[in-house]
Amino acid sequence: MRVALFVTCLTDTFYPRVGQAALRLLRHFGCQVCFPERQTCCGQPAYNSGFHDEARRLIKRMARVFEPYDWIVTPSASCATMVKHHGPKLLEGDRKWYQAVCGLADKTWELDRFLSDQLGVDIAAHLKFDRPVTYHYPCHAREIYSLSDLQGWLGAGRGPDVRTPVHPDLCCGFGGVFAVEFPEISTAMLDDKLEELVGTGAELVICNEAACALQMAGRARRRGLPLRFKHLAECLAESLGLMEGET
Repeated sequence: MRVALFVTCLTDTFYPRVGQAALRLLRHFGCQVCFPERQTCCGQPAYNSGFHDEARRLIKRMARVFEPYDWIVTPSASCATMVKHHGPKLLEGDRKWYQAVCGLADKTWELDRFLSDQLGVDIAAHLKFDRPVTYHYPCHAREIYSLSDLQGWLGAGRGPDVRTPVHPDLCCGFGGVFAVEFPEISTAMLDDKLEELVGTGAELVICNEAACALQMAGRARRRGLPLRFKHLAECLAESLGLMEGET
């Protein structure tokens, strides 16, 4: 399979190790991986802020940049949602671009979904945890994978290593500009989320969205909470010996 890695803005800027893990996993499971260096933002921040003309320009650019590739894989479900669901809606009625953007949507996959559904990887069978972990189910993942999908990939319920919070789908309070425009509400939601994660007794939190991880890690650090955050791709790559474990 000829796969293009769509790394996303936040992963590239704040969590490049996630991008490295995604690349190594795809290669490990038999893909020829390319990294189009002309890729930029998918337009999600502009779209979520109501700047739809700006978002249209970016999704058109994505269609041009990724046109040569058979598959597009990203470690972010929220960016996958932007490309797969919101992109085509933005270009409805545009005879020149609509088909191109629909084609982009059809071949764009979130990483774990791609590994599981297209490559037939049993993610849970490969994972090895040397300490208890818990997890966060991101709101923006709902269009791409379910809570039960995430629990299945983690092997939740198969043993004591994966600990389920009381409300695993509780929002972290980020929501893009929501956290900026309503900081008091966002922080209250975030504190509720962190209390549930701490309550599991696990210190490692599996979080597949960079924005959620930034939101939770920043507040946890300021509060002195013993929580660390990792993408499932990092844990899987470490379990397979594709990259060094991070303490």
